[in-house]
Amino acid sequence: MRGIPQGRYTREFRQEAVKLVVGDKTSCCEAAQKLSLAPLTLAYCIKACKEGKLGEIGKTQKPLTEVEMELAWTKKELVKVKMGRDILKKAAAYFARESLHGTPR
Repeated sequence: MRGIPQGRYTREFRQEAVKLVVGDKTSCCEAAQKLSLAPLTLAYCIKACKEGKLGEIGKTQKPLTEVEMELAWTKKELVKVKMGRDILKKAAAYFARESLHGTPR
């Protein structure tokens, strides 16, 4: 499986993420999980905010287009659906195997 592509977040998203941790006293890991981003990314944003450099993050990257954002969302959703499908396949195989062993011969 390929690695997760580098995320690009808006300035407002970063500010709200930092506010969630600093202002609302949520743990970094919990907030990162709620926001679906890497804990190290959130920690980096918090550090940058404390240094007063939060606005400088991502200035060199071009903003994502609407199509790119939709494609990233669709890829993320596809991964979730595939994981669910795989779990259901394994569960079906397990119960099928159990039902075969439970029947008299």
